[in-house]
Amino acid sequence: MSTPASFSPSPAGESPLPLRRLRVTGVARPTPRTVRVTLAGPGLDGLVLAGPDQQVKLFLPREGRAEPVLPAPGPDGDVMRWYGAYAAIPEAERPWMRSYTLSGHDPAAGTVDVDFVLHGGEEGPATRWARRARPGDVLGMFGPSPDFAVPFDTGAGDWTLLYADACALPALTTVVAALPAGRAALALVQVPDAAEERPLPSPARLTVHWLRDGDSPVDALRAAAPPPGLPHAWLAGEASVVRDLRRHLVRERGLDRRAVHFTGYWRRSLAQDAAPTPEDLAEARERLADAREGA
Repeated sequence: MSTPASFSPSPAGESPLPLRRLRVTGVARPTPRTVRVTLAGPGLDGLVLAGPDQQVKLFLPREGRAEPVLPAPGPDGDVMRWYGAYAAIPEAERPWMRSYTLSGHDPAAGTVDVDFVLHGGEEGPATRWARRARPGDVLGMFGPSPDFAVPFDTGAGDWTLLYADACALPALTTVVAALPAGRAALALVQVPDAAEERPLPSPARLTVHWLRDGDSPVDALRAAAPPPGLPHAWLAGEASVVRDLRRHLVRERGLDRRAVHFTGYWRRSLAQDAAPTPEDLAEARERLADAREGA
């Protein structure tokens, strides 16, 4: 199979796949460890978000390339066929693929924002790209799309429980902004230091507990004074931490598994390209059990 020379998305309306070629129009630093990249492109015209926590796949060009090398989607919109063509690109040419959540959307300007957390130590391809990002840079984006979204019901349960670490904080800002006015909500937010704390505007009656890296979210929840009744929970962050908090809610507090929306954003000491660990497989089995129970 020949390798495409550049990313060539289908013309608007030709393919239902939400694959877009976007250009950086702005770069900002909302906190010392966060780079906010504003993206624009014709593929964003008329974009309507289905709700908060809209996740996308970003395709970052390999070193030495100005744009990501990606196949054009077919007119049939077959996502698996497109992914097979992407996977067939030689590794040295294949763009890095990483999952992110949109942190902002300006329909009038036709732009979206993505926040990149700059990790310390050895840098991955997304961190390297974000550090160097400048207006005019090009990347690919798959999504957002309601067909691939897992919606979170912001009004379910008696109140809302939220957990996020620094990587999931951009998504958390969209969730708290979408909570119903006056709703009781408790957020546990884990960041390295006070410089990474940021405002969390919300119409809800939101109480925020800021945690530091190394703190136990389970212990923090035990020490908190939650609202009465049973919560509907949204948990996102490092996979093992999210898994422990979710199991605490289900096993110790008796929360229905279907009342806990949980996402492992990253895995400690592992990249997104790494093979799944036994813990990852255990989480996948739990998700499958939840899906079967809810069917």
